[in-house]
Amino acid sequence: MSARWRFRVTGIRSALSLAFLLSTSPVFAEGLAHQPLVVTKSKAILKVQGLQFRDADGDGALSPFEDWRLPPSARAADLVGRMTAEEKVGTLVHSTMPGLGGMLGRANNYDFDQVRALIEDKKVTSFITRLGIAPAAFAEQNNRAQALAEASRLGIPLTISTDPRNHFQYVLGAGESAQGTTQWPEALGFAALGDLERMKQFGAIARREYRAVGMHMALSPQLDLLTEPRWPRGVASFGSDARVVSDMGRAYVEGFQGGKTALSRDGVLTVAKHWVGYGAQPEGFDGHNFYGRFAEPGAAFDQHVDGFRGALEAGTGGIMPAYPIVRNVTVNGQPVEQVGPGFSKLLLTNLLRGEFGFKGLILSDWAITLNCSERCAAPTAEQPQRPQDIGTSWGVENLSVKERYVLGLQAGIDQFGGTDDVGPLLEALRSGTVEAGRVDESVMRILEPKFVMGLFENPYVDPAMAGQIVGAAQDVALAELTQREAQVLLKNDHGALPFKRGAKVWLFGMDPEAAQSAGLVVVDKAEQADFAIIRAESPSEMLHPHHFFGSRQKEGRLDFRDGDPAYDALKAASAKVPTVLAIFLDRPAVLTNVNDKAAVILANCGASDAAVLDVLLGRAKARGKLPLQLPRSMDQVVAQHPGLPDDIADPLFPRGAGLLVD
Repeated sequence: MSARWRFRVTGIRSALSLAFLLSTSPVFAEGLAHQPLVVTKSKAILKVQGLQFRDADGDGALSPFEDWRLPPSARAADLVGRMTAEEKVGTLVHSTMPGLGGMLGRANNYDFDQVRALIEDKKVTSFITRLGIAPAAFAEQNNRAQALAEASRLGIPLTISTDPRNHFQYVLGAGESAQGTTQWPEALGFAALGDLERMKQFGAIARREYRAVGMHMALSPQLDLLTEPRWPRGVASFGSDARVVSDMGRAYVEGFQGGKTALSRDGVLTVAKHWVGYGAQPEGFDGHNFYGRFAEPGAAFDQHVDGFRGALEAGTGGIMPAYPIVRNVTVNGQPVEQVGPGFSKLLLTNLLRGEFGFKGLILSDWAITLNCSERCAAPTAEQPQRPQDIGTSWGVENLSVKERYVLGLQAGIDQFGGTDDVGPLLEALRSGTVEAGRVDESVMRILEPKFVMGLFENPYVDPAMAGQIVGAAQDVALAELTQREAQVLLKNDHGALPFKRGAKVWLFGMDPEAAQSAGLVVVDKAEQADFAIIRAESPSEMLHPHHFFGSRQKEGRLDFRDGDPAYDALKAASAKVPTVLAIFLDRPAVLTNVNDKAAVILANCGASDAAVLDVLLGRAKARGKLPLQLPRSMDQVVAQHPGLPDDIADPLFPRGAGLLVD
């Protein structure tokens, strides 16, 4: 082998051998056999033996990391050996793509001056995107960002990630809107439908949509067990049963990554979350917030772990640790450290990597190295928590930022989300506080998927094709069918369904144009109608209005009360005509005092007005079954254990409830 073909691993040989790096590879063992498409904007294309390669480092020679014939693991190992300390540290952070004039990156365009600074000055090569624009424009924005990365010293392409964006619920910092994509039920709706093949189809369609606009990493699926009914993120989970969560997680990962047990070249790397126990939040208070920084899975901890088995068996490329400190739990006789799971060696190294043999990327949830100031912990009306006040360093508040980085790496973190503060980490590396070999190991795990997905050959996408692929007619049709089938019919008093086309209807919470398009006559007063439809969400109250996430998430009660507009409308309408309650179960609502008023209760976890109407008019069948129990009272909610699944002895509707109409 000539000198130019030898792997340059000098910088890592002392701490981490090439053999070790190759043995940790979770993905492709072989390189490509045929010429892939090679596209560049600023670097040359090398021609060797009639084949084309991208001269990423611009030296005019074919380096091993540029050779697509070699296994991705070998290419990544060679690249690690060429990187400076600054480039390695930049690789270990996962920043937010800056939005032009937007909050937390939410805008119509990237701020390319800031993007350039992050790439050139801080050497960042992983970003979450929060753009919500038309596919062709989105593709153009990502192409411009990739061109900046290509011009860097080693031409390392960007990995662009996203929160889920094909559903209905939108919370800035936790889930994106479905603008421009196919729109499907939330994860809880897929669990209600219980169709693993449909779950896999969704993943495959979303994968094509992601890659068409230049996204490569899904910060999903969410595999937390929904064991505390008041938790605001439950609709993005697959419910309360660990077996269902595991099976759905497996299908989701296979669909997104494009392979049975590993990431494929045209796949999207999944980051399954949140390891582990996140759904067991006392009172439902979420771990993004200082007041929600603890979880108590209790005796059901093993079930919370079991929910991840399917995704791990399917070879998910990434795992994201949870936010909250897991209290009163032991693993193999050892008490879990009282720090966020991103800092827990017991949960990450011993359990996840040791017992489960996970070899992929561990990406921290956002802002775990950032300080939680007074404005974060105890905001007021005069000083509410702002985006720049977000910090989630639970259990390590007394450590410096540098010490948090070191502890996270020692625990098993590979990449830190929601930060671009590279200075403390670089200082830790240069001072020897963190071993160079440990850093190289993580850099390897982050780089290898870029090679697997072909980004070193062509990170660019075709904007015109993006407009055709995203929201393709056949995919929209399947998404809309799924919205209909995933609904759960909980009550159909005296066979009220289906209602007839041409009937008169009074509406609350539904677009009159949707009802008219369905062939119904919309009237102004309930007494003029043949039936009424009330569309509503699960009840809630705002308990923490000054916290950034507390003001955006649902908290508190789950029961309908006088003064709730939807409940008042239901009472008034049901006194005059048969009335439908079409409820979005964004949380497990208490329906006891509506059960005796509504003739029909139709639950959904993400459905358009048209989808609801099609079920009510008999044009589509609701096939869903409840993926969790619905409490009978708030007393039951308060009395149940936050970590135990379905532990209410006498719920109003048990898990599995659901009627079928022929």
